[in-house]
Amino acid sequence: MSTHPSRPSYAAVLRIPHARRAFMSALTARLSYGTVAPALLLSVTGATGSYAVSGAVLALFGAMTVFLMPYRALLIDRHGPRRALLPMSALYGALLCALAALTWRPGAPSAAIAGAAALAGACAPPLGPTMRALWAELAPDRALLQRAYSLDGVAEELLYVSGPALVGALIGVAPPAAAILLSAALVVGGTCVFVTSPALPGPRPGPGGGRRGPLRGLLAPVAVALGTGLALSGVDLLALAFASEGSYDTALVPWVLGALSAGSAVGGLVNGAVAWRASARVRLCGFAVALGLVIAVAGLAPGLWTFTGAMALAGAFIAPALTTAYLLADETVPEDSRTQAGAWVNMAVNAGSSGGALVTGLLIGRFPLELCFLAAGVTAATAAAVAAAARAGAGDASRREGPREAASR
Repeated sequence: MSTHPSRPSYAAVLRIPHARRAFMSALTARLSYGTVAPALLLSVTGATGSYAVSGAVLALFGAMTVFLMPYRALLIDRHGPRRALLPMSALYGALLCALAALTWRPGAPSAAIAGAAALAGACAPPLGPTMRALWAELAPDRALLQRAYSLDGVAEELLYVSGPALVGALIGVAPPAAAILLSAALVVGGTCVFVTSPALPGPRPGPGGGRRGPLRGLLAPVAVALGTGLALSGVDLLALAFASEGSYDTALVPWVLGALSAGSAVGGLVNGAVAWRASARVRLCGFAVALGLVIAVAGLAPGLWTFTGAMALAGAFIAPALTTAYLLADETVPEDSRTQAGAWVNMAVNAGSSGGALVTGLLIGRFPLELCFLAAGVTAATAAAVAAAARAGAGDASRREGPREAASR
């Protein structure tokens, strides 16, 4: 790798015409996803008096949001963000308002709450993939696009840190359901400003929407995103188990996880600033292997402060791995499938996050903690092996097809 004096800066990303308005409005709308989960958890628990019901509602909402995301992204690729995002955000906001009304006071029927949550999740607009597809339109230069994706990834991570804090401040003066209304206002208001930005492209001529199939060639970025999500969701529980087993104050665990997030933010910014000579595929595998190795040995840390340092180091590979996965996905698909490609990577991260917590919870207590850390690390490294195998398979296919067919992709 090397740095280059003419390498575009992060300020250059925001100086792209109309980029600042589109980015800030998209971030405002995406903040809704940082506030809605804690808002739902608190309001449903208060309305039903049951943690089991609130957990089931949150899982249902999350599953509908995550697993239907590629299909909502297909609508955006097909009809353009202006036509598709506004109806989605309006319907999503209306359903969140219905959820707020249902959970404002105790005694709401659980089935009605679950149904509204499922419908809301099914309509959630894929704002992150849409913004990343827009970055690819605005920054055709790959070095500038790498910066843009890194900036976007770090900003998104900060939203998921600030969202719960915002909910905590609001419920100090209002019922928890008010935080659901806040989530609705953020997504509808932010989306309305976003879709009026001159930066957004109009509908594409022709059938559009991935006529050549967005899944082709996405195995490597999707596999690494899935492995990263699996490993990281397990780390949250493993950090708590490490503190408990070592007789440390568990109140320090949020600081440990904060070090993980801080490392990710720093790693993301550094990754965007480096002029990499290696291809995106090679970097993707390298970041996933490095993440897996650090997590695997973190369980051997002799104390909590050493463990915190290991978590910060692990974090330094998170944002680079995910940013590179999005970059590779964008390189792989046709222009009219960019939103879908980003949505598949996004879905893989979130699906991994859900599954990893479940699996790690089953492992802790049944096996030594060091083995649990090793299992989490192996998950990320295995994803890198899958990505490398996909790369080799793509190379073999290109050689069989010949240069003309490979170039036509």
